[in-house]
Amino acid sequence: MSVTKETNEMHGPESAPGVFRPKVIAFCCNWCSYTGADLAGTNRIEYPADVKIVRVPCSGRINPLFILRAYQRGADGVIICGCHPGDCHYTTGNFYARRRMTLMFSMLDYLGIDRNRTGLDWVSAAEGARFGKVMNEFVQKITDLGPNKQLEDIRCKI
Repeated sequence: MSVTKETNEMHGPESAPGVFRPKVIAFCCNWCSYTGADLAGTNRIEYPADVKIVRVPCSGRINPLFILRAYQRGADGVIICGCHPGDCHYTTGNFYARRRMTLMFSMLDYLGIDRNRTGLDWVSAAEGARFGKVMNEFVQKITDLGPNKQLEDIRCKI
């Protein structure tokens, strides 16, 4: 199978032949980051359409298995966005997320997944422009890394 055909199969028919468009999953907390994404959309701040946002109640509620499952399903990159430390709607959720991500990076290293494919950032509800900037920078970093080949042998075909 050629790289172009494989890339198109993994990333949908909207991809131009020979052009890699990364599939990025963004887990965003309901209270800050998701609202920041909404503000970015309202203000027409552009970021790649290949970013699929998953709204979660709090960044502290993200199970590390969610990230592994995203990679298993073909994601090229996963980013977690939450409230700024100290501003969490649930008081300490983002501190738990930060601790879990430290352990998650160790697990990703063990599995052979480049840790640069996973990001953690803090975006408040009033930072629509920052949300767009974070997503653009993260997608550019994933584009530079290329397609994610790890976990390909157990990837779900849907």
